[in-house]
Amino acid sequence: MIFIDTHAHIYDKQFGLERYTGGTEGMLQNALSQQVEQVWMPNCDSETIPGMMALASRFPDRCLPMMGLHPTYVNETMEMELTVAESQLNKHKFIAVGEIGLDFYWDMTHVDRQFEAFRIQLEWASQRNLFVSMHTRSGHDRNAFAEAADLIETLSLPNVKGIFHCFVGTLDEAQRAIEMGFLLGIGGVSTFKNGGLDKVLPHIDLRHIVLETDSPYLAPIPHRGKRNEPAYIPLVAARVAELMGVSVETVAQQTTANAQGLL
Repeated sequence: MIFIDTHAHIYDKQFGLERYTGGTEGMLQNALSQQVEQVWMPNCDSETIPGMMALASRFPDRCLPMMGLHPTYVNETMEMELTVAESQLNKHKFIAVGEIGLDFYWDMTHVDRQFEAFRIQLEWASQRNLFVSMHTRSGHDRNAFAEAADLIETLSLPNVKGIFHCFVGTLDEAQRAIEMGFLLGIGGVSTFKNGGLDKVLPHIDLRHIVLETDSPYLAPIPHRGKRNEPAYIPLVAARVAELMGVSVETVAQQTTANAQGLL
């Protein structure tokens, strides 16, 4: 079996802390021991680029970088941040534009800027034929998934494909994403008792999902509340297999193929 963790912030400082055996290299060895052979790294802003690119340079076949401006990092510096991100896209090879999207959960101060940054980065992806890794977190009585999907459909850009990362929506939303040609990123929330994906995954085809951890966040059961890491992907795969009525081997084979199809 081979797994791909399609979304993990493994450049996060938590992975270099001494209390975790082996630091970053130990974390990657743990992943390899669990057949997680590749980790895709979404960027956040200009400050996360050096650490991410250092990992990509040290482990070019295992740690694959994306480039983008995360919506929760969008503020008055948006123009500068986008200039930096675009410069990186012009200089280096990235597998995707990400992490991009909309976040209505924490702060609504810069929502207009979020939409502008999202639009610009979707255009980058279209122009470069790169997939997008999208963050859509709802809040303040606004549905980030719906508004992101509306924008994508309104723009109607060519070559736009990708992943609705950390998908936790309804079956209707899952079907809408699939009809748009996007994959659903399924992570640790699938293992939570009230995560809601037990009402979604049994009703969709395995061809439409990929696996992720969102490390160091959202660790699956039995590690919930602790630091997440790519080695926990098999726990997500086991839950997906249970909900979809297939073997873990089938989940590994199909989700890996789905991920590779984006590259």
